[in-house]
Amino acid sequence: MSRATESIPAKMELQQRKHVEPKRQHPFIKSLKKHWELYLLVLPPVLYLLIFKYIPMVGVQIAFKDFSVVKGIWGSPWVGFKHFEAFFQSPNFWLLIKNTIGISFYSLIAGFPIPILLALALNEIRTGYFKKTVQMVTYAPHFISTVVMVSIIILMLSPHVGVVDKLFTLLGFPMTNFMGIPEYFKSIYVWSGVWQGMGYSSIIYIAALAGVDPSLYEAAKMDGASRLRKIWHIDLPSLVPVTVIMLILSLGSIMGVGFEKIYLMQNPLNTSASEVISTYVYKVGLIGANFSFSSAVGFFNSIINLILLVIVNGISRKVSQNSLW
Repeated sequence: MSRATESIPAKMELQQRKHVEPKRQHPFIKSLKKHWELYLLVLPPVLYLLIFKYIPMVGVQIAFKDFSVVKGIWGSPWVGFKHFEAFFQSPNFWLLIKNTIGISFYSLIAGFPIPILLALALNEIRTGYFKKTVQMVTYAPHFISTVVMVSIIILMLSPHVGVVDKLFTLLGFPMTNFMGIPEYFKSIYVWSGVWQGMGYSSIIYIAALAGVDPSLYEAAKMDGASRLRKIWHIDLPSLVPVTVIMLILSLGSIMGVGFEKIYLMQNPLNTSASEVISTYVYKVGLIGANFSFSSAVGFFNSIINLILLVIVNGISRKVSQNSLW
């Protein structure tokens, strides 16, 4: 029998296989059918980002226009960088930059290391009941709303009736209106924020410490290492990747000082120290109805945050090999 005759059944079988085999699906379609529950779970946050974060970016163009409510976004005339120049030439420009950066760096320097120290301390506590009690006490302030938190601060520091003022009076100090002195505003804002957020912020570091290999502690114990040596040589190196990522995120939002708390703590006496970009945008844009100018200020603030994030991420990637991307 010739080779040509022998190959005929093989060819027929191959053709039948091609005819029977189903058409190959795209990998994404296969994954979607197989893991549809996970995709359904991811859908709400993706829609949230699209609807409330990406689609509103279309409105950024009013920073480059003289926006008119009657003409709308598309009908308003283009004016280029007019509103940016007005902001840069404003007498409030350097005051806003100084206050925003000052409060941000103060919050970073005071508030960034404390959750790490708290996590290290909690990791060393061996008594389960005491550890849970400390965690509950330190986590609880995070769940106090901003309005209630500011009310507590004002009541504590009010002259005549405030607990702090009464304590200072008993010690022989004169009555002081702490909320009315601009020099005290940054410290009150920052340290109240540290107290409120240190417990909740320490959770991510506690989780990182929980993932440390127990054999490292056993080896250190066999070598006679003290607790401080274990912290220095085991705990701190294990926290470096998480710490770097959190530091990058913190530095990337250095111009984004929160609006609610500062605005609620403001009064006519401390405005020189408490007026930041976010409160200025609110007053000019919503109260003053100058939407184009406030959009330009907010857009400038976002661009500075983005530039800082990219720079800090690049430096971190070169220095420590840890970065966001």
